[in-house]
Amino acid sequence: MRQTEGGFSGFPAEGLRFLKSLKRNNRRDWFQPRKEIYESILKRPMTELVEAINADLAKVAPGYVTETKKAIFRIYRDTRFSHDKTPYKTHIAAVFGKRGAPGHRGGMLYFHVSPVEVEIAGGIYHPEPEELRQLRVHLSDNHLELRRILANKRLRSVLGELRGEETSRLPKGFAPDHPAQDFLRKKDLILDVTLPQERALGPELLREITSRFRLMLPFVEFLNRPLKTAPAKLDPRLFF
Repeated sequence: MRQTEGGFSGFPAEGLRFLKSLKRNNRRDWFQPRKEIYESILKRPMTELVEAINADLAKVAPGYVTETKKAIFRIYRDTRFSHDKTPYKTHIAAVFGKRGAPGHRGGMLYFHVSPVEVEIAGGIYHPEPEELRQLRVHLSDNHLELRRILANKRLRSVLGELRGEETSRLPKGFAPDHPAQDFLRKKDLILDVTLPQERALGPELLREITSRFRLMLPFVEFLNRPLKTAPAKLDPRLFF
């Protein structure tokens, strides 16, 4: 029997095979008779994993602890505004946002498990226009602090460079030679890493996620500072 960490012992191999089969059979008449299987081999271990991640966040950044039901994304896709009308997602994902931030707004911690990979990420993705405006003002005034956060050697070795979709031109209102122009052009600010899907099969996945979340927390908290919420209390001794 595999040793468990925080109640999580890994996703079963049949869970990843289920997601692969769902990709080939992304129809309601295929999924509905197998919904209980999904609940057992994917939703249950995901719940255990999220609870264990929350226990770790409670130690280092309690403002990011997220109720399990709210953290785990639904398997159902929102197809209202999409050309792709397949009804189900073919991965299972969870997100941990700043307590007090409205909806899925602000900087967040995220991971998903698919038959192809495990992705672990942190940052801000496609913010609303007013949120993006506030963030850019924050970046223009505090870009040196962000550079110091991103220059951390361990963070760079584990998570690499800052990513995100960019505008072709500097947004209006900022000088063309602004020293933060590389940040100001971004529409997303994201750190992420992908791991082989085999990492999902054992209890060590919990460590893979929590260690990277700890590294990303100062970055995510920096992004959340413009939000109208109280700053999270982070103990820097626990991150590096």
